[in-house]
Amino acid sequence: MNRAGFVKLAAIGFGLVVSSFVVRGVTRLIIGSELAELLQAPLIFAGFALLVYLFVRATLDAVGIWPVEESDG
Repeated sequence: MNRAGFVKLAAIGFGLVVSSFVVRGVTRLIIGSELAELLQAPLIFAGFALLVYLFVRATLDAVGIWPVEESDG
């Protein structure tokens, strides 16, 4: 993975977390609280898992165990 790919994954992770809150809010207004939580859950778990992976990967890069390659160009 290069640094550009790392940044793209970080943006996707934050986007998933933010979109989960938007989905919960809109669904809560239209349908109800229980269904809103059911629709929010996969988005927030996927975003959180991706951000945890990126945190671990960045920590391993800082320690020097699993480096993230430089971007070309």
